[in-house]
This record gives sequence, structure tokens and C-alpha cells, in this order.
Amino acid sequence: MASEEPGASPTDAPQSQDGLTGRLAAFADEHAIRSKGALGLPLVVTDHARTMGLPLDPARLRTEKEGQVLGLGKGKVQQVLARHGIDRVLAEEGGRTSRGSMGKMTAYVALLNELYAEGDSALDLDQVEAFWISRVQLFFAGKPLVMRLDPQASLRTAFRNLFEQAGVRQRETPGTMVVGTVLQHLVGAKLEGAYGQVEHHSVSTKDEGQSRPGDFSIGDLAIHVSTAPGEALIRKCQTNLSGGQRPVILTLGRGVTLATGLAENAGIADRIDVFDSHQWLAASALDHGGDSPQARAYEIGQLLEIYNRIVETTETDPSLKIILATGRV
Repeated sequence: MASEEPGASPTDAPQSQDGLTGRLAAFADEHAIRSKGALGLPLVVTDHARTMGLPLDPARLRTEKEGQVLGLGKGKVQQVLARHGIDRVLAEEGGRTSRGSMGKMTAYVALLNELYAEGDSALDLDQVEAFWISRVQLFFAGKPLVMRLDPQASLRTAFRNLFEQAGVRQRETPGTMVVGTVLQHLVGAKLEGAYGQVEHHSVSTKDEGQSRPGDFSIGDLAIHVSTAPGEALIRKCQTNLSGGQRPVILTLGRGVTLATGLAENAGIADRIDVFDSHQWLAASALDHGGDSPQARAYEIGQLLEIYNRIVETTETDPSLKIILATGRV
């Protein structure tokens, strides 16, 4: 991290480019400004500093409904990005409802005010904004997930390791749904490979209000994808049954036991199918390419090719893509 030259006083000269960049980088690290929602916050607050002037009063950046940052939504974020020739959507929700947004906003306002007070000339907000734009560009160029096929391990293990990797990334960027997104689009890719054209949706798009019986609808099948099945999902399954549809739940690990137990309590356990997605995805690859390592790698490669295309068309985070690697680490 860049720092001020030895012996230099903050008030002796305007903020140097390296010094300002270092302070902003330190703030980004301390407050985990890495995810799509989190990156929108400093862009919007910096824009408020342009219009309201410095020093900023954080109270003016709170909406009347406590818990939301003024202007922190898709429209304002995209307006700032457009000034730099970026038309890709950073986040549909713009970060407005992310946990901790108010605290991060207050801390960032404090940093801007501190930087303003330290300099003997106006803080260069163009430079500040350029720093956050560079972070957005790094985000868009984020590294994809990696699925590794180890000839000494089962395919189920390969899928389980992939989801564990997604879980680590999700924990590193609170408020994201990496595991759920990867699961839904892998399921969608498998269904498209088996049935042809399938309608795909962003994970942030809810079934309710969309006239959709589930995440996927194929013939009389209403397919639900969930990392944590709950009573609301079971009620959807009951609605499916009432409408003459056959509900299928695809989940992970303990979600199978949870969904089965809830279905038993609702009296519909013998009318719905519940599958562990690790096994379901692995079984499909074995069914179509189980006679050799090369054939299995080809089948997984085809699955990921469809998956990556779905991510490109439905999501805004390219780091959700998956690349295939073979051999032991």
C-alpha cells in the first residue's frame, strides 16, 4: 500500500495520487468493498459529494425510511458508470439493501471529510471516482470458479468441491448468493442439455409475480432449486400438485433431509421428488459419458459451456463462470 513520504505533513501539500489511492485501497480492504452491491456505495456517495459539497453530513444521505442510503440503487450507479463508458449492469439491486450499507456509508463519509480537511486544496473527486471505477473494472474481470476433475476422485466429489469453493467466495463477500446462483444455473444447464431450450432467469428474480410454477417448468414438471428448503417451498409444491403438476426439489446435502421432513409434515412426501444436486449432476454425466475419463470430461465440459452462456445472459458477475481443469492439484 502506498504511503506518504517520510517527514511530510498531510497539511503541507495536497493529497498525492499515491497517498489518496492508498487511503482508498485501505478503506476498501477494511470494509470489504469487493462485491457488486458494495462497490455501488462509494460511487454513489462520491457523486453526492460532488453535488452537496464537502464536508458531507451523513445524516443527509439517509432516506426517511431508516436503513437505506440515499440514491443507492441501480439507476444512480449505472449513471456514474456511464460517465466512464461502462454500460454493463453492476448490480440490479444497486446494493441498497445489502447488510451493513449504512455503516459503510458513514465510514466512507468520514474518510472523505478527513481527506478534505487534510488537504490545502479541494479534494480531487475525479480521482476518487476513478479509483472506484478501476475496482469495478477489476470486478468485471474477476477470476472464474474452477471445477477440477481428479481421476482418483468421484464426480460427486468434484461437484461437492465446486460448491465448497462457491461457499468460500460467498462468505468472503457477505450479502451475495454465489452458491444458490451456481446451483440454479448448473441445474438449468443440465436441463437444457437434456430437454433443449429452457427458460432461464437471474437468481434475483422471484417466482412470485412471474406466473412461474418453479425455477424451471418442463412439461408437467415444476422444478424448484433451493440451497435451504423451507415451509414456503413446500407450500409452492402443494400449489403445484393442486394444479396437476409434478414438483421436483433439487437441493444440497442436508437440504434433502430437511425438504423430505417438511414434505412428510405436509402429507405430500410420497408425491414429490427430492434430489441431492451433487448426485443428480454426477449421475447425468456418468449416464452420458461414464465409459472413460475423456468421455466424462467432455460431458462436464459441455455442461459448463451451457452454464457459462446462461451466466453471461442472466447475471452481471462474470466471476460466476466456471472453468474446467483436469488432473490432481
